[in-house]
Amino acid sequence: METTIGPVEYVVLAFAGNHFTGEVAPALAALTADGTISIVDLVFLTKDGDGRVAMFEVEQLDELEAFMSLDGDVGGILTPEDAMHAAEALELNSSAALLVWEDRWAKPLVDALRRADGILVEGGRIPADLINAALSAATAAV
Repeated sequence: METTIGPVEYVVLAFAGNHFTGEVAPALAALTADGTISIVDLVFLTKDGDGRVAMFEVEQLDELEAFMSLDGDVGGILTPEDAMHAAEALELNSSAALLVWEDRWAKPLVDALRRADGILVEGGRIPADLINAALSAATAAV
């Protein structure tokens, strides 16, 4: 029997400066602990003042120690090419975390969709500023 996997997403979390404080690690840990997500891969980038990009795994920098306890990192999905692509959007002297996760909360829907011989035709994320504006407009119209 085929293992069901929920939708898989990626995010690029950018930070000013070339340092990681670990502030987001507890939030990610809580999401993995409660089964909301499962981390598939996680890498970190820095972009220096000259535009040089470096990619790091969690165990390569002391600043990333807070991320060591995250559960579920399979690794090997994100490539140096992915890092370079993500780095194009980064400001000089900044850093980023590239994260691939499975939306475990959606697995029951995926299972039901398969049993119903259905398929997901399309999906996407609506940026927060656009949805907030749309919700405000809808509320104002009522």
